[in-house]
Amino acid sequence: MNLLLYFVTVLIWGTTWIAIKWQVGVVAPPVSIAFRFWLAALAMFVLMRLARRSVKAPRAAWPFLVGQGLALFCVNFLCFYYAEQIVPSGLVAVVFSTAPLFNALNGRLFMGRALQPSAIAGAVLGLIGILCLFAPEMAGHTGDRVMWLGLAITLLGTMSFSIGNLLSSRMQAMGLHPTVTNSWAMLIGAAVLTLGSFAAGLPFTPDTTWRYLGALAYLAVPGSVIGFTTYLMLVGRIGPERAAYCTVLFPFVALAVSTVFEGYRWSGTAVVGLLLVVAGNLIAFNVHQRLPSWRRRSGDART
Repeated sequence: MNLLLYFVTVLIWGTTWIAIKWQVGVVAPPVSIAFRFWLAALAMFVLMRLARRSVKAPRAAWPFLVGQGLALFCVNFLCFYYAEQIVPSGLVAVVFSTAPLFNALNGRLFMGRALQPSAIAGAVLGLIGILCLFAPEMAGHTGDRVMWLGLAITLLGTMSFSIGNLLSSRMQAMGLHPTVTNSWAMLIGAAVLTLGSFAAGLPFTPDTTWRYLGALAYLAVPGSVIGFTTYLMLVGRIGPERAAYCTVLFPFVALAVSTVFEGYRWSGTAVVGLLLVVAGNLIAFNVHQRLPSWRRRSGDART
């Protein structure tokens, strides 16, 4: 089950980048994000109603719900939408792939969780792989102050993503399912974005092209309803440190899509990066420790 949740999350979130790209331009980012999460929240509540699942949350959970709505469905996306306007998308992916490290460190600082050496080692190895993958794109930007500002914004977005992870983990420990917490948190995030957009005088006129509307539908349902539910279920099952490691794989799915639609060419450095990410995955999930016991069980079965 964990493996299924992991790969569904990677597949969906690894392809949302192109949908976000199709949204940038006519509509202001806060408005586009608000549209996305109004639709996603509506879909979540409808599905909960059809499944006859209670959407009530205890009073003790509301501070965490508000925090998750602001961190995961507001600040997080604002940072990445704006960062991609001034920073190459590959650099944004590099910074976002540090999410497992943020989760591990924040879990230790704010929740007293023990650091898992295998998760840290796997995340670092995966980050090195991402750096290898995007080394050509990073070249020539080291002296650009605007780029460093964009990276700082991306870092803030990654921190916000990590905080949202930990809040979800905390509420799951209280017995709340991610479908319940996501429904309310998305609604809160959409409401804050809407109020902020109105206060800033941003127009709420949507782009009526099929590309924009199709991207909006994809981001709202698969990207938000399914993607966040599978991911946060994974957070509850294996912990935020290992769950966040799937963020290291997002750029590879995005590049696979880019290979088909934009003619991306794989270099030798990129292949090395891919191998490092795979190795990091194996270490993060302790596959090297589980394999001997699996072999012993297989040998016992044969005898």
